[in-house]
Amino acid sequence: MGVSQQQIPGTGTPLVERMANVTQTPLNPGDSPLVREALSSVVSRETPAATQPAAAQPGGTGSEGDGSWPRPAKCRVIAVANQKGGVGKTTTSVNIAAALSMHGQRVLVVDLDPQGNASTALATEHRGDVPDVYQVLVDDLPMADIVKQVPEMPNLYCAPATIDLAGAEIELVSLVAREARLRRALAAYEEVEFDYIIIDCPPSLGLLTVNALVAADEVMIPIQCEYYALEGLGQLLRNVDLIKAHLNPTLRLSTIVLTMYDGRTRLASQVADEVRSHFGDTVLRTVIPRSVRLSEAPSYGQSVMTYDPGSSGAMAYMDAAREIAHRAIVA
Repeated sequence: MGVSQQQIPGTGTPLVERMANVTQTPLNPGDSPLVREALSSVVSRETPAATQPAAAQPGGTGSEGDGSWPRPAKCRVIAVANQKGGVGKTTTSVNIAAALSMHGQRVLVVDLDPQGNASTALATEHRGDVPDVYQVLVDDLPMADIVKQVPEMPNLYCAPATIDLAGAEIELVSLVAREARLRRALAAYEEVEFDYIIIDCPPSLGLLTVNALVAADEVMIPIQCEYYALEGLGQLLRNVDLIKAHLNPTLRLSTIVLTMYDGRTRLASQVADEVRSHFGDTVLRTVIPRSVRLSEAPSYGQSVMTYDPGSSGAMAYMDAAREIAHRAIVA
């Protein structure tokens, strides 16, 4: 059984505190200088470091309370991006979307990864000749022709991806306005008035990810609480700055989600602390723990929110979605 949300360090659970006293020594900021150097190198001049780290209260709701979740004034288009694979992009996209939809928000998940994992998790057919995002981007198929409602979740929709999307990187090169084709397709979609459009990006910085960033208003970056996850962060932030400067001036980094948090390791705590110290309130207070249930859910064609709502992963993503719903974009 995975560690429950209440067992993450910082919540004051006596058992975890006793384990920490036995198995760990106090964290020395100098223990892993590479972590500090990696984060120092990725913070651009346009991203001021926070003077104080945000309060680390995993699973907390803070001042948001437990009332109904507010509906945004206009649709929030969020690209979930990180060119490193295995950091939890798809898991985060699917479960944040499911949690929002369960609280009355109308959500579309655009699967922009040729592997189609988000489509699998949302029980949306994406094999064979199923119309998909590839045909929208390359053949100008209307988005309405591919969007499907997720079974048993009336507020959640999915635009699936098939393996054909792997060829889009090459085929888009010769097309007119190749970077803005997804934005144009989403702008023309009028069948459902969405509150959120969440774009699950592939693990690359190619044209598919560029299309997502041009179409989005916000960028959400899942960061695995390990050193390798930090190394490519600088390039991703530089790409965001370039797209903001030349293609999409409204784009901003709005959210960082710390994923795969293992409270038994000092490195996870140090990475979390350093990310918070550099990015401040951009980092969600909720951290996502390692959880077997998160890995099991897609094999049943479900998000963890419906597969095991009481699991640590489900509760963490519910709290993360609550934070996102209550956040306003600072102009």
